Amino acid sequence: MSSNSRRIAPARGKLGVLTPGMGAVATTFYAGVESARRKLALPIGSLTQMATIRLGKRTDQRAPLIGDFVPVAKLKDIVFGGWDPIPDDAYTAARKAGVLEKDAIEAIAPFLKAIKPMKAVFDQNYVKRLKGTNVKKGKTKRDLAEQLRQDIRDFKADNKLDRLVAVWCASTEVFLKAGPAHKTLKAFEAAMLKNDETIAPSMLYAWALLMEDVPFMNGAPNLTLDIPAMLKLALDRELCVGGKDFKTGQTLMKTVLAPMLKARMLGLAGWYSTNILGNRDGEVLDDPESFKTKEESKLGVLEHILQPKQYPKLYGNIFHKVRINYYPPRGDAKEGWDNIDIFGWMGYPMQIKVDFLCRDSILAAPIVLDLALFTDLAQRAGMKGIQEWLSFYFKSPMAAPGLTPEHDLFIQQTKLKNTLRWLMGEEQITHLGIEYYEE
Repeated sequence: MSSNSRRIAPARGKLGVLTPGMGAVATTFYAGVESARRKLALPIGSLTQMATIRLGKRTDQRAPLIGDFVPVAKLKDIVFGGWDPIPDDAYTAARKAGVLEKDAIEAIAPFLKAIKPMKAVFDQNYVKRLKGTNVKKGKTKRDLAEQLRQDIRDFKADNKLDRLVAVWCASTEVFLKAGPAHKTLKAFEAAMLKNDETIAPSMLYAWALLMEDVPFMNGAPNLTLDIPAMLKLALDRELCVGGKDFKTGQTLMKTVLAPMLKARMLGLAGWYSTNILGNRDGEVLDDPESFKTKEESKLGVLEHILQPKQYPKLYGNIFHKVRINYYPPRGDAKEGWDNIDIFGWMGYPMQIKVDFLCRDSILAAPIVLDLALFTDLAQRAGMKGIQEWLSFYFKSPMAAPGLTPEHDLFIQQTKLKNTLRWLMGEEQITHLGIEYYEE
C-alpha cells in the first residue's frame, strides 16, 4: 500500500449481506458464493474474484488480482440474510427458480435450507403480478419500516456480525415520480405516518437500512434511493449508496455497441429491442406499470452515450423501441433480440443484429457479490453518498445532481479501476503512453 493511499479500516470479522428479495437472483448469488467457498464452482463474472488490475507502466508488468490489491472482505466471512413476501427458504426458492441444475443445489442443500426469509414489507399495489403471504402488518408505513429496523438489528446480533451491507434483489415496482413527500427527510417521515401512496415499499427498506447505518445498493429501476430525502440521509449518516437497475443482458450489449458507433462516427437510425423472459421478473414486468419503470431505465442509455444534441446529424432522429414479453417456458433463460439500423459513409444504410441467449440471474449474481464487497470497501474507506464509480454495474447509474452519468461500459470500467488505484495510492492509468516514444 502506498503512503498516499486512503485510510481503509480492515475487514475484520463477519460481513452480513442483506437482500430485500430472495428469488432467482438472490438465491443464485447465495449458491454461487457457497459453491465457490467449497471450491465446487468458480465465481465467474465477478471482478472482485476473477479480474486483475494494471498498476504502473505496461513495462512494469504489475497486474495483481483486484481481490489481492484492495482489502475486500473474504468470501468465507460473508453471512446471508433477506426478506421475501413468499415464505420459501433459499433451497426451495432456488429449486422453483430453475436457474441452477438440481445437482448444484443439492450439493449445498443444508446451507440453502438454513436461509429463511424474514417477513417482507410488501404491497401488491406496487408489484401487481405477485402475491405474498410472508408479509409484515402495521397501521402505518412507519410501523412497517420500524419492523425492518428491528429485523436488521436482530440479524446483526444473532449472527455476531461486524458490518452489514444491503443489495436490492427484489422485483420492479410500478413507475413513480419524485414528489413533495420525497424532498426532505421530515416530509418523508411525515408521509410514512400518513401512509402516503408515493412512499413505495423499497423506500421503506432504504430508510430502515440507512437509519441502521447499512450502506445500500439498488438493483432495480425503482424510485428508491434517488430522492433528496434518502440522499441527504445517506450523507448525514456517512453511508454509501448507489444504483440503479443491474446491467445484465440487453442493456449490457447496448453499452458496448453504442460506444463503438460513436467512436467511429457511424450514424444510427433506429434500435429495436425485444426480450422474452419467463422468471418472476418477467411475470412482474408483464404489468404495464412495472414495465414503465424498467422502460425508463433501458431507454435512457442510448441518449446518454450518443449525445444527439452534440451530434444531431448522426443521432438526432433515432427511433428507439424496447419490449419485454413474459414467456414462461423460457424460465430464467432470457433471450434478447436487437435490430440496429445504422448508416455510414455518404449515408449508406447497414444493419447489425444481435441475438443474446443469456441467463438473467447467472449474469446478475456476480454483480450482487461485487456490489456488496466494493460497497463495504468504500464504507470502510470513509466514502459516503452516491458511489458513481460503481456505475459499471447499473443500467441507470446514479450521479451527483446536475451531473450526466457515464453509460459507456469501458469508461465505467476505467472509472472503477482508477478509483481502486486512488484508494490504494497508485497512479491513475490514462493510456497516454507517450513516455514510451519520447526521450
